[in-house]
Amino acid sequence: MGIVVMYGSVSVDGFIADVKDQPGPLFDWMSNGDVPLDDSGELTVSQTSYDYVRPYWDQIGVTIVGRHVFDMTDGWDGTPPAGVDHVVVVTHRPAPEGWDPEAPFHFVDGVEAAVARAQELAGDRLVEVAAGDVGGQVLAAGLVDEVRMDVIPVVFGSGKRYFGSVDAQHLLADPDVIIQGSRVLHLRYRVRRPSA
Repeated sequence: MGIVVMYGSVSVDGFIADVKDQPGPLFDWMSNGDVPLDDSGELTVSQTSYDYVRPYWDQIGVTIVGRHVFDMTDGWDGTPPAGVDHVVVVTHRPAPEGWDPEAPFHFVDGVEAAVARAQELAGDRLVEVAAGDVGGQVLAAGLVDEVRMDVIPVVFGSGKRYFGSVDAQHLLADPDVIIQGSRVLHLRYRVRRPSA
């Protein structure tokens, strides 16, 4: 089974959006380089960021998001982002009216069910969990293996937290990846498991 990775771009002070739910400059690093990150032509990064991000994206089989992200993106018009095969949406509501049942989106109630469904769909590929409330819930449930973050040199002061409303301590190992791109620091931490 593929590992579960919590991922997102984040401000230095730990926010994935400001108080108005806007990302501000958090994704500027994805358009400030000269190396195309995908086929859209809109995402261009430094070679250093490309060498780190592209192989990671290529390993993702399923992304887990909350209903809020799904609604904000209009469900990516039924096409998962970044070439991902499936999206699992954590929600207590049904799919939107008129939603194409053939679209590779799966609506589940609860993070444990979301991770189980995502791992089933992903096989040996990665399961990515979006940072924020859902990602924090998956971490709190002990289901995250790795935390990846793209740290952007900006301070928001307040907003939506990277780990959502997690209110307990969770130990991470020392970062095993530290890569400086252009206006971004890519970090990867393994989640430390409690000793049995």
